[in-house]
Amino acid sequence: MSKNTSLRKTRKSRKAKHHLSKRFLFFSLKLTLVLLPLLLLASIYLDSVVREKFEGHHWAVPAKVYARPFEIYQGLALSPTDLIDALRTLGYQMAESPTQPGQYRQTGSSVDITTRGFSFADQKESSRTLQINFSDNTVTAIIGTKKNKAISLLRLEPLLIGSIFPGLHEDRHPIKLTEMPPVMLAGLVAVEDRYFMEHHGFSIRGVIRAMWSNIHTGGMLQGGSTITQQLVKNFYLNSERTLTRKVIEVWMALLLELHYSKQSILETYLNEVYLGQEGNRAIHGFGLASQYYFHQPLDELRLQQMALLIALVKGPSYYDPWRHPERATTHRNVVLDVMFDQGIISARERDWAQAQPLDVGNGAASRVGIYPAFLDFVRRQLKNDYKDQDLLSEGLQIFTTVDPQIQKLVEHSLQTGIAKLEKNYKSLADGKLQGAAVVTNPANGEVLAMTGDRNPQYPGFNRALDARRPVGSLLKPFVFLTALENGRYSLASQIDDSALKWRTANGTYWKPQNYDRKQHGQVAIIDVLAHSYNLATARIGLQIGVKKLIDVLRRAGVDAPLDEVPSLLLGAGGLSPMEVAALYQVIPAEGFVVPLRAIREVYTAKGVPLKRYGLEMEQRFDAAYIEEISFAMETVFSTGTARAAYDKFPFALRLAGKTGTTDEQRDSWFAGFSSNYNTVVWLGRDDNSKLPLTGATGALPIWANIMAALPNQSLTQPTNNNIDWQWIDKTSGKRTDEGCGGSRRLPIDKRGPQADYVPCAGRGWLNRPTGTKSP
Repeated sequence: MSKNTSLRKTRKSRKAKHHLSKRFLFFSLKLTLVLLPLLLLASIYLDSVVREKFEGHHWAVPAKVYARPFEIYQGLALSPTDLIDALRTLGYQMAESPTQPGQYRQTGSSVDITTRGFSFADQKESSRTLQINFSDNTVTAIIGTKKNKAISLLRLEPLLIGSIFPGLHEDRHPIKLTEMPPVMLAGLVAVEDRYFMEHHGFSIRGVIRAMWSNIHTGGMLQGGSTITQQLVKNFYLNSERTLTRKVIEVWMALLLELHYSKQSILETYLNEVYLGQEGNRAIHGFGLASQYYFHQPLDELRLQQMALLIALVKGPSYYDPWRHPERATTHRNVVLDVMFDQGIISARERDWAQAQPLDVGNGAASRVGIYPAFLDFVRRQLKNDYKDQDLLSEGLQIFTTVDPQIQKLVEHSLQTGIAKLEKNYKSLADGKLQGAAVVTNPANGEVLAMTGDRNPQYPGFNRALDARRPVGSLLKPFVFLTALENGRYSLASQIDDSALKWRTANGTYWKPQNYDRKQHGQVAIIDVLAHSYNLATARIGLQIGVKKLIDVLRRAGVDAPLDEVPSLLLGAGGLSPMEVAALYQVIPAEGFVVPLRAIREVYTAKGVPLKRYGLEMEQRFDAAYIEEISFAMETVFSTGTARAAYDKFPFALRLAGKTGTTDEQRDSWFAGFSSNYNTVVWLGRDDNSKLPLTGATGALPIWANIMAALPNQSLTQPTNNNIDWQWIDKTSGKRTDEGCGGSRRLPIDKRGPQADYVPCAGRGWLNRPTGTKSP
């Protein structure tokens, strides 16, 4: 090849390359002109998304539900052990010198505490250091240690018992940046994003540092994402792992840092970060995580607890302290090492904290849904006044009627009672015996405790509200109330307890029997009720009419379906334990119908009152008849089917109640009350199979264990002006002389039938009246 030819080829090649370069440059220019507007539009869009959500971010904070506050006053029947138990339930910690909020110590017969303070409905109470003195399990004094001044009433902050989630199940307790303990904040930044204050949303140096740290520690302590990137991922994006999503994440992080301060970004991160899962409830933010894992507010956490929460950021499921305590401990200790390396804590503090246990609370008693049956009742009542969206996002504060001490008592009594029955009866050893219990205050209708399952933490079927079961003899007091209202009967009226055969509307025959399969002849109404005789009850019920009984039950507030059939007289109608509690409350409430309620007040997140649920009551029954029935129900304990439980109570305490046993012993009930507590217990199987229990052998012992632990006030004797106290001969049901042998003193309504007089001659005296001669 000639030199000229080679030169021409070289020139031609250069020309081609130059042409190709110009084409590429032109193509790049066109591509830039096309992409630049797209990038600009994308930037504008992402910028608007970032700004709109961040500036107007309003977390969906579910409604918070609180128990009634624990009130302590001079003269309160309370032991130091009971007080400490209540303090521990609230997350108080024992300390040698309880000077910080949430601490206590016991010294002999006194307990020193520093309260946390709380904004109650009527006033805000600040944190105080107090000494509570005891004598014979009674509070003798409450002394403010600073001024040595006696205090008449102390209210501890109410226990947070749960949240209401109508839709999304994210939960959080929003906090301010200044509420994060400084040591904890410094440790979080050191572990998650050491150069947070230096970068602008994305850090190459942070990626390299994280890679080196993970290689050095042999684990995955640190990630390459900055705190800003983590916030973007949690706040704006999903969790998919693609290159496109990562690019958008970095892009949005840069935009976020362009518009907002480091402090604003960090505060939002503290409340948004995901830190655990409880069922379908997601734990977000350090404020809630502190309560969830330790049952304490952030400012009361100790170093080892702070380090654990920081460690959970990397993987709350993988490092779950309840399921994987060894992993959690190891990772927490690595966090403490990082805090030491960065000069946040001393070597002594690190070594001490690493030697401590995880110190998490009981995972089965977290602060959400600890009373699922009661929370279910709260949720149903709220639906009458609030939309789901309000409950989901407005952070409402709902103050309820539940008493944590009574709730604990009810749960324990039901669990241990069922366990004892299963041990004593082989046919119950399959573990399928179920139960429910309700405790109310007759004076105001407040529900003090409720459980709808043998496992009080079970959030499923709520038997207290939804298990409508035949109630058996629980309706008998209302059969006799109907009879008293009829005007033809008194407690002394004699009723025939003999065989009965009744032709029903469809031509079949109803033939009830007594539980003991015996007949008892002529029996006074008060004894029919005490011994729960079916034949006499059915006979008087048929005489006055089933329709009138239904009218009485409707007036008492029963809305459940009731069939006008003879078997209703013996409790064939199905009621839930809650409906029974509402029905029985009419009697200690002296004829007033007081709707049962679970809520006291509702406040906004800022403490502004929205609604107060005051006392509602309406008198629907004559007080004299109610007093007579209440008196008759006392004999269920003194001489009747519940006499086995009377030894658990002080001799002078007057209680009233009724056992309930359904056909083939499928249900065991007891409902009863003092002047200030009304309690219902039900036992049965969900498959409705037969039990080896009656109301007296099943539900009654559990009822008695609950009531015996409560500070009951005694029922009073009937005092209504329409009542005349008369001495009645037990055999004939006729009036006789005071103190006559074989007689008893009964409250007889003046407006009803008056028994004939029979002299005491020949029958001796119980207590000879002063100034009389022996007949």
